Formats: sequence, C-alpha cells, structure tokens
Amino acid sequence: MAETITFTLVKSEIGSTRKIRATLTGLGLTKLHKTITRKDTPEIRGMLAKVAHLVRVEEA
Repeated sequence: MAETITFTLVKSEIGSTRKIRATLTGLGLTKLHKTITRKDTPEIRGMLAKVAHLVRVEEA
C-alpha cells in the first residue's frame, strides 16, 4: 500500500497571496478545519511546504 499523508487547514487564507490561495485549492483545502488524505508524493510535499504556516500535517 502506498504511503499517505493527512493535512488539515487550521488557519484562514484571508490576507494570503493569490499563489497561496491557488495552492490550497490545488490541495483540496477549501474550508477551515477540512482534512484531506493524499498519496505522499514530492509534488504534494512541495505544495505543503508552501502553505506550512496555514496547515497541520500528520503522517499516516
């Protein structure tokens, strides 16, 4: 089974740049406290690194 990663939006995107908001949308984080589980890939890791100040990441 593939390794997965779970992340939750814990801080609002209000006041963030357009790029940050687009990254959150790309990750599927559209509402506060929404939790998403995705396959752990370098692309997802890079996107999470961009928005690390807004999300909480848990290894699954």
